[in-house]
Amino acid sequence: MSTSTHDRAYPEPAAHPNWTTRRPAPRPFTPAQQQRNREALLLAQHTPSPRRTRKNPTEAAR
Repeated sequence: MSTSTHDRAYPEPAAHPNWTTRRPAPRPFTPAQQQRNREALLLAQHTPSPRRTRKNPTEAAR
């Protein structure tokens, strides 16, 4: 259901300038950066997550 401006008790505030400012497009990654990112992603996906070395104080008391 759409709401018109007449249905509200107060007018909607203007959008913050940070929301509407047009920024230049970011530079594309260089082939070297793309390769580094690809390698880091593959490594992160195939490396097991680090295990906890210290137990919680509540677990140690059990």
